[in-house]
Amino acid sequence: MYNSDSKSTIKLPEPSLRRLPWYLAYIKLLQTKGEEYVSSTQIAKEIGVDSSKIAKDLSFINISGKTRVGYEINSLVAVLEEFLGFTSMHKAFIFGVGSLGAALMQDSGLSQYGLEVVAGFDVKPELAGTFINHIPVYPLSQFTQKQKELGVQIGILTVPIDKAQSATEEMIAGGIKAIWNFTPYRIRVPKHIVIQNTSIYAHLAVMFNRLNNIK
Repeated sequence: MYNSDSKSTIKLPEPSLRRLPWYLAYIKLLQTKGEEYVSSTQIAKEIGVDSSKIAKDLSFINISGKTRVGYEINSLVAVLEEFLGFTSMHKAFIFGVGSLGAALMQDSGLSQYGLEVVAGFDVKPELAGTFINHIPVYPLSQFTQKQKELGVQIGILTVPIDKAQSATEEMIAGGIKAIWNFTPYRIRVPKHIVIQNTSIYAHLAVMFNRLNNIK
């Protein structure tokens, strides 16, 4: 059972919100195998999260399982996808069409999670007018015009580190409301701007450090 109003009224703790896509990925694997029900204990065993924590996370979205049976998989997938925003398409621009930006434009899988990259922007004149995975690349000078045309509110930041803050300020001035920052620079934004930092280099540092500790 699911209360659709919970999506707009419940604010999940961030750790819980980060775990929900893990549950969804595993449950969708079960769905492809034709399974009908899954328990929090079963999810816990496969992804390494305590079953009581899983049950609590799922309680935030007002879905309940059946005693000794678990959660109905098709319903749980639908609820999680809707709650996480994966069923609605959100348009995004990429700023910085270097190796990482181009790779993200090539990633058609993003659309499966509700993100559609509709354009890339770069200062390199040789990239203007090109296409990556059928997505157009424009000079940065055309950003404001394209934002007005398309109403895009999400910006994916993949510029060099020394351009990160200035690019951020230009994005915000042009109408971007949420920034997915892939640079290792901790950009500064006004309080009303949504920011998600995803530095692969920071994750590398953690991995290297932990690897060194087990030698």
